Amino acid sequence: MQQLSMFETHVYQPNPNEHKALLFNVTSFAEQKKFRELLIINTQVEVVDTYILQLAELIKLQNPSKKYTKEELLFEVNKLINDKNTDLLGTWCYYSWSKKLVHLLNIDEFIAVRTNRNQLKITPQEQAKLQLQTIGIIGLSVGQSVALTLVMERVCGSLKLADFDELDLSNLNRLRTGVCNIGLKKTIIAAREIAEIDPYFNVEIFSEGVSAENMDNFFENLDLLVEVCDGLEIKINSRIKARALRLPVIMDTNDRGMIDIERFDLEPNRILFHGLIDESELNNLNKLTPEERIGLIMKIVSFSNTSDRLKMSMGEIGKTITTWPQLASSVMLGGGVTTDVCRRVLLNEKLPSGRFYIDTLKIIS
Repeated sequence: MQQLSMFETHVYQPNPNEHKALLFNVTSFAEQKKFRELLIINTQVEVVDTYILQLAELIKLQNPSKKYTKEELLFEVNKLINDKNTDLLGTWCYYSWSKKLVHLLNIDEFIAVRTNRNQLKITPQEQAKLQLQTIGIIGLSVGQSVALTLVMERVCGSLKLADFDELDLSNLNRLRTGVCNIGLKKTIIAAREIAEIDPYFNVEIFSEGVSAENMDNFFENLDLLVEVCDGLEIKINSRIKARALRLPVIMDTNDRGMIDIERFDLEPNRILFHGLIDESELNNLNKLTPEERIGLIMKIVSFSNTSDRLKMSMGEIGKTITTWPQLASSVMLGGGVTTDVCRRVLLNEKLPSGRFYIDTLKIIS
């Protein structure tokens, strides 16, 4: 993000890969100057100012036992403002990709209001602990749903998102975004969605995916890994790295609600993938034939336990379909279940390693 000097005027050129909001706390002269320059440069800005409504909600949530009339609430809001210029209160948030300028509560008040309805399913003490955690997500199909749900609950304070792919039209059967984003990096799309939910949330993106070259950087300061990618090498190598660092790994495969939990934090010598494969098979991945690679994947997902429709689909890949199918309902379910598991692991609940199924076909029949 370009820094604006107090003494010089610089033109801010929106970057097509911009994924973070510009935040202005206009209580200082320097911030006011940068803010004015932004408005001069960007003449088509759409201003969304609901600051007074947010203040009113803050007051109500701080006094849950009191039932305010409209007049009483307005009185309390005015008392809190105390004749100050509301334009100079709170934080202004600029989204370069949509040219929207939004007036918000400052960070602590914003988080308190936005997470208020989590209580007491998540206690204030737990919420504070979760804000110190960093989660890495590799793969942004199921991973996008996971990321957005994690952010909505604020199950962590920071996310690292990795995916090398761009959005295709066919991805819109399961990814939450619009047609205007076709061709954009999935990392950019996810990060922008997050910024529009919570511009204070810390997101780092790896738009080239995770590789041997950047793996150390990706894993730095992680507390938990969510691995939901298609690539066999990174699926395996990321687990080897997580095990070495004693990080728990969560994987959702969006078929029969299957979710894997590998508590390398508690079991540093645990065999990868619950022992479904012989780790000696992983030594020469680059020498495996396509048939051997598929065989390895079939072992990892326990192909005999997959749904009948997925089994049928696998035989049609390269014939009537190009790849395995994924449904929005399964992806959204995976996002919710994975978030629930991540929260419980990070709060040190006694969650075991293992493979579990939330199979709606069996549960609801």
